[in-house]
Parts: sequence; structure tokens; C-alpha cells
Amino acid sequence: LGFRRAKHLLRRASYNYSKRQIELFSSKTPAEAINLLFVNTNNILEYGPYDPSDTVNGFWTSLSLDPNSFSGVTRKRTQVCGWWWYNAIKEVSLKHKLTFFLHTSFTVGKDSGTGNASNFYDYLCLLEYYSYGNIKELAKKITLDNSMLVYLDNTSNNANNPNENYAREFLELFTILKGPQIGEENYTNYTEIDVQKAAKVFSGYKRQGDRTIIDSETSIPIGFINIDKHDISDKEFSSAFNETIIGGIDEIGALQELDDFVEMVFAQEATSISYCKKLYRFFVKSEISEEVENDIIIPLAAFMVSENYEIIPVLTKLLTSQHFYDKDDSDETNEIIGSLVKSPLQLITEVVTMFNLELPEPPNPVSPNLPFNNPGDPISNPDGALQYYKNFFQLFVHNSFLNGAGFEFFNPDSVAGYPALYQEPDYDRHWFRSNTLIARYKLIESLIAGKNTITNGIIYATLDAISFAENNISDPSDSILLVIELSELLYPESIDNDRVKYFVNFLIDGYNEYYWTSEWGKYENTGDTSVIKTRLNDLVIAMVNAAEFQLM
Repeated sequence: LGFRRAKHLLRRASYNYSKRQIELFSSKTPAEAINLLFVNTNNILEYGPYDPSDTVNGFWTSLSLDPNSFSGVTRKRTQVCGWWWYNAIKEVSLKHKLTFFLHTSFTVGKDSGTGNASNFYDYLCLLEYYSYGNIKELAKKITLDNSMLVYLDNTSNNANNPNENYAREFLELFTILKGPQIGEENYTNYTEIDVQKAAKVFSGYKRQGDRTIIDSETSIPIGFINIDKHDISDKEFSSAFNETIIGGIDEIGALQELDDFVEMVFAQEATSISYCKKLYRFFVKSEISEEVENDIIIPLAAFMVSENYEIIPVLTKLLTSQHFYDKDDSDETNEIIGSLVKSPLQLITEVVTMFNLELPEPPNPVSPNLPFNNPGDPISNPDGALQYYKNFFQLFVHNSFLNGAGFEFFNPDSVAGYPALYQEPDYDRHWFRSNTLIARYKLIESLIAGKNTITNGIIYATLDAISFAENNISDPSDSILLVIELSELLYPESIDNDRVKYFVNFLIDGYNEYYWTSEWGKYENTGDTSVIKTRLNDLVIAMVNAAEFQLM
């Protein structure tokens, strides 16, 4: 791969981005690198988030009680995000990027009607379970997910009082997509009649109040079928689905009917094309030209069908292609690498992992083999729970930075998802708006200061630029070398001499280049950081907030 393409792959495929990983991947072939990224990792915090504010049910994600009996539902939903993100930045794995991709494909808004936090936790666990699995199987399982049942109102969909919300979004957004409208109530890929029939298929699926119904395949709590509320008539679909007829008269038959319906939808060429376009926009580039449609998307969609919608072979084919590395023509710098504006999630993730920010450590159980059914169960670091889940993640990362930068974590403003992934013509440029700039620019300032400069508060994490330079730059006393090597780590492409000189001035402040060498020497001899700390912090802020770092 080399250094440049290894950076590209790690940015696009993992939430752990560091010099160590870049160097490791640079010596691998694309196939070897993908194999490393597809490792089956175990969650570092495998027991889920711990709520330090809940003295009765601190380890609430392991309990089968009715989640509505817990306190602080909104806080707990945020802690689920904190648990997920901590694992994502600690593991070098495609699992987390794919989990988030599946969230954008089967959207649930955590604060927009999903109900309690336990159901949202189960939803994320379901996406994670299928992140290395089968999209078609997930499309079946998601129907019984308690969060989805509430979010799109299917828990109120009954045979005698149908609710078409979930059925409509399942077709329009989650799977086959509309296609151009070719007639009244006819959207090419399906019709309004198909929405009505799909709603009948989904009728009677209900949210389960407690978490006592466990799916036999995933071991994740699910909802249930109330067969008395299910439409047991035969459902005949339109010519878009070859007038297929399906039906089921009991609980087993209703589950078979769901299976038959999903198989019918996924048998259409438009469904595989829609997923390949989503994968392309998420991992490669927002815009899809006619050439890309014909040369990349359509062949990849055919391959997806041949692999029965298994994710790993399809994404492996895409991420090892010459096209992904922009090597399919004579110019390797003009299309893919550096073509996406970073989302706020990507921005903070890169800063935290590249600069090896020491976070307050959330707790792990002292006795991991014991079930969490005793409120007195010990944890390894109770102060870390408060400092990580509340002070660092909830108040700073979640509430201040991500929200301020226009990214509500696992909570897009509509079921269509995040506009950056679907809304043309701007796509990823939606992340970079006048009302989101302040939070983006104050992120690095906050991490260097160790306090929330967007709003206020101590964040219990401070970026040590001196330590980073000592451990990652070959000769940090050389101002030019320092800037060049730091830019190679931070930016998708190399910078020219004018940009190098611009950034060097943050170190020398108008003096000659020997000024920095002299000041670094004083630090090494005396331990006095008063000058180099200020200069180095200014450099890091300037380089992170530069236009080059906003791209990936």
C-alpha cells in the first residue's frame, strides 16, 4: 500500500487512526490489510455502559427488567453512544464503521421516538451482530427490533387499523428505494399498492415491554407477534414484484411470510444497486457519475447478489479495487483520496486516536464472569465512569462538540438519515456549514486546554503535543521536518513548500529556523516547557483547523 494509501484505507475503514497503524498497514497488500480490518474483535467494554448516577441499576444493559423502570433514560441513551464510541476508537476494525453504515441504512433516531435506552442498546447490538454478516438477514431481524417497532410506529400497526409508516420506509429508504415516478402512485421499483400490502405483512408485530423475549440466533431481546392483530389474508403484490402472493395464518406462518416478503424485495436488481450505492457513498465518494454507475456499481451489485448479500466479500471487493485507491487511470490524485469532507464524528475520532489522547477510563467489571444482577457488583474504576461517561463524553463530546458541529450522534433529524449521505448536490459538504464551524474549530482548542471551550466545564482529558512530537516525529528539534512529518500524518496528501513555511512560522514566530532548534534544546536540557509548549500547541491547532485536515 505505502504510507499514502494506508492512510486512505484506515480513514475510510476504521475509527482507529494512528501512526503505528499507518506504518503497519503501509507494508501490507490491499488484501492483507482488509483481512486485518475484518478481524472478529470483542468489545473492550463488552458489558455495555455503566451509569454512575444510578445507584440501583448501574449495570442496566444486562437486566431483563422493563426498561421504563430505570431512571435517566435520556442520559442512558447518550451513555450507549459513549460505550460504542469508546470501543470504536480502541479497536482497529471495520466492524464499527460497518455498524454505523448499517445505522444509516436502517435508521433509528435514538432521541426521536425510540423509547427507552435499553431498546436503543439492543438496536446497536443488532447492527453490530450483522456488521460482518448478511444485509438481507438484518432486514428480517430489524422488523422485530423494539426500537424500530416504536420509532416507525409499527407496534401500532394492526390488521383492522393498519399503519403504513414502517412499510413505506422499509421500501423507500431501507431497501429497494423508489426509483423515478412513472405514473400515479407508481415509483418504478414499487407502487402504493405494494406499500399497503407490506403494511399487512408487518401487522401485529409488537414491542415487548421487558427484555424477556430473546432471539435464538442473535441472543438479543426482541419484540413479538400478536397473531390476533396480524392480517392473515393473502397479500398480492404489484407487477413490480411479478404479482407475487404471500400469506400466513399463524405465528410460524407470519414469520415465514416476513421471510418471503424480504426475499421478494431482495430478489429485485434495484435492491442490490441501492445498497452498493450506499456503500460507495459511505466508503468511497459521494458523487456517482454515469461511468462509476456502469463500471463499479452495477457489476458490484451483481456480485452482491451472487454472494447472497453477505457484506464481507462485497466490501472486500470494493476496498481492494484499483478504483478505491484512484489507480484506475493515469492520475492517482484527482478523484478518491481526499474527496470527502470529514463528518464531526470522523474529525474527533482522528484527533483523539492520532494524538493518542488519554481519556478518563470507564470501568470494567472486577468479576467479568458474574452476572450483573446485584447493585453492589464492584467495578474497577468508579471515578472513571463519572469522568468518562458524564464529563468527557456526555457534556463535551456529545452535547457540545458533536451537536454544535451539526451531528446528533445516532440521531439524524429524519428517518432518511444524515443529509451528507443522501442529499444532492452537496452531500458530504453538508458537514461544513457556517453554523457548524465554531464547534469544529474549538475542538482542538478544547482538547489542548483540557476544558470545554465550546460551552464550559473540565473534560478530564488533555492533549500533550510535546509527548506526541517526541514519540512520533523523527527529529522534533527541526522545525521544517516537524511540520512535514506532522502534515504527512494529518493530511491525505502532501503539502507544498509554501504551506510548510506557513506552518513553520507558528514555531519560530518570525525568527529564523534555528530559534526553534534552540528552544527545543533548552527544553531537553532543563525540562522547561514554557516556550515550546505554547509554540507547539499553536502549530497543532493551526494544522488541525487547516482546510487540509477537513478532508479525508
